[in-house]
Amino acid sequence: MSAEDELADPWLDGETKVLEAPGDHGDELRLWLRLLTCTTLVETEVRRRLREEFDFTLPRFDLLAQLERAPDGMVLGEVSKRMMVSAGNITSLVDRLAQSGHISRTTSPADRRVQIISLTPFGHAEFQKMAARHADWIGSLFASLTERDGAALMKELAKLKRSIRLGLETAD
Repeated sequence: MSAEDELADPWLDGETKVLEAPGDHGDELRLWLRLLTCTTLVETEVRRRLREEFDFTLPRFDLLAQLERAPDGMVLGEVSKRMMVSAGNITSLVDRLAQSGHISRTTSPADRRVQIISLTPFGHAEFQKMAARHADWIGSLFASLTERDGAALMKELAKLKRSIRLGLETAD
């Protein structure tokens, strides 16, 4: 396969490349690449479907999801922390979503420099439609897993999460 073919092949991923030289990589690296590949495949498909079905981006959907959990709204800094993106990125998303009528901005009565953003009724209704479809998409992508498979994966991923957190605590 040429370098050009690799770039054109959406299914060629880090995990596939590791399979070409498995001795060069340890078990932990192969596991991480497997997780990354699964995440990337799902995220790519969700992005595509949001774009095609709703003309919406994943970051906009994620912002609406955060606001859905905060009926009284949120300040931009909190949204930025929760989404793990810069305040500049949030400001740009907020501007677009306010322009489209999905969210509203109000000034905090306690501090006029602080903006509180919240879903509009239109934004809430649109998010509900997208969230229902999102759940359907994830369900279809995971359909070949049995309930037992899913429970086992959740249990093992919980162990991995604890291991990662422990590793972060002992790092440095």
